[in-house]
Amino acid sequence: MRFGEVLLLTSRLSPRDAARAFADAGIPVFPCIAGGKRPLTLAGFHDATADSGVVAEWWSAWPNANLAVPTGARSGLEVVDVDVTDERSGFDAFSVAQAAGILDGEYARVRTPSGGMHVYFPSAIDRPQRCWQSATAHIDFRGDGGYVVVPPSCISIDTGCATYRLSSLSSGEPRPVDAAALRSLIDPNSVRPRRDVAQAPPSAALPGTVDRQRLAAWVAQLREGERNHGLFWAACRLAEAGLMAVTIEDALGAAASSAGLADDEIAITIRSAQRHVSRSSAAQAVWQERPVVATRISESSCRR
Repeated sequence: MRFGEVLLLTSRLSPRDAARAFADAGIPVFPCIAGGKRPLTLAGFHDATADSGVVAEWWSAWPNANLAVPTGARSGLEVVDVDVTDERSGFDAFSVAQAAGILDGEYARVRTPSGGMHVYFPSAIDRPQRCWQSATAHIDFRGDGGYVVVPPSCISIDTGCATYRLSSLSSGEPRPVDAAALRSLIDPNSVRPRRDVAQAPPSAALPGTVDRQRLAAWVAQLREGERNHGLFWAACRLAEAGLMAVTIEDALGAAASSAGLADDEIAITIRSAQRHVSRSSAAQAVWQERPVVATRISESSCRR
């Protein structure tokens, strides 16, 4: 069964039955929170499986859980993610790429709850392509190291739950998209000359107001020798804002992958950052009544 046909089938099913249908088609799937994108399993998309027994156990425990599929070699699927918010839209850049013939060969299109679009392509077996984000073109590419939420999942909004909806199926022959060519066309400045000195990180915002997109864009441009420390710094800022490790990985994972970090390095660095922030917060709480010592602890923590 072609992937588009699987989407057509699952769009009409309950989350539990849809998860089983993905597994039966050999497509690995994993659960996310009902109405959201955060994984419910400890390792997130790394836990994705097409084992029908495991899938049945997950959706027996969480019958209303959203469904997500890892992208890249794990599933044989890659996704061009067209982003839309109140202030920006990626559809102009998408139209440019479409006119250039770069986006021929899609499987299907899915409308996202925000009004954006996921365009699915088969992955190239002999050409691994990692995730990247374009903050200027408002288009993300989901390949190795990423995942997408799939129909019939929905995202909670003020008026209820907005669903991921199958928009169209392609009747043509599917073929992989050239992610590097797409990026060069829509965001030519993303290919930067090597720098001897890292760009300054974005200014940290107050807790709760951290600009995730700016942090992700900064992480994505890091070079060898600065990537791990830079990801650690950015992850600390998000942890200080109260985000959990899985949410931090969702915010920074694709950018870190685009910079060249391996999936296990990303996960380890983010968990280390969260532990570091947790320890620092605990130390600060213990020493709140001793301001001189607490100041020294805080200064030491900043050097990490």
